[in-house]
Amino acid sequence: MATQEEINEIFPAMVGNLQADKAADANTTIQFELSGDNGGVYWVTVNNGTASHGTGAAEADLTVKAVADDFHSIVTGSMNPMQAFMMGKIKVTDTNLALKMINWFDMG
Repeated sequence: MATQEEINEIFPAMVGNLQADKAADANTTIQFELSGDNGGVYWVTVNNGTASHGTGAAEADLTVKAVADDFHSIVTGSMNPMQAFMMGKIKVTDTNLALKMINWFDMG
């Protein structure tokens, strides 16, 4: 099981791993609603090839919902994001934007 610290480290790591060239024309906020033990609400904003992150509710263009442990497995590479989506382990409000996000952060 992922610890709260491991979950909290995901979002600064995402910001640090943004592929600026692939997100150069992006201007979006993504909210992550992680349930279960060590879950929480986080956001990442991508704006013209740069990114920032924080906690709490945000006005989001895309909301990603998952159990915290499943999301941790996705971002650490032990679970394929597309398989997780197909199995219902991750839910998104905008599939097209979620596919772009995978590309921006090289999550699969």
